[in-house]
Amino acid sequence: MKLLVATDGSKNALRAVRHAADLLGKMSEPGSITLISVHDDTALRHARRFVGKQAIEEYLNELSQQDLADARKMLDEAGVSYDTLVRTGHVASEIADAGKDFDLIVLGSKGRSALTDMVIGSVAKRVIELAKTPVLLVR
Repeated sequence: MKLLVATDGSKNALRAVRHAADLLGKMSEPGSITLISVHDDTALRHARRFVGKQAIEEYLNELSQQDLADARKMLDEAGVSYDTLVRTGHVASEIADAGKDFDLIVLGSKGRSALTDMVIGSVAKRVIELAKTPVLLVR
């Protein structure tokens, strides 16, 4: 089974990484984990005119590497092999799009109230709406 695990460096995301590793360990057939970090570059598009496209890309890549660090450490310590994927753009759309090549998308849930999610939405909710691949939310 191929798992895509989204991480933003949060405790909730790390719970999802741990759950994905545990899930793979229980499978009778071999599987794989790919960690994905996505940063929305919309707010920085205007800044490109002043600092250049490459500086923005380097900055977002650095943020993604920071987001991936704890998840990498966790999987390394557990002896689980993994790949990483870094993207920029609308976070939910990018995760859903990348998920097309996987059997399951695993996300950490922030655990906000239904009212808050209804008013401001959530990445997890949007991924569920957009993805053609099954999504597992881990709380």
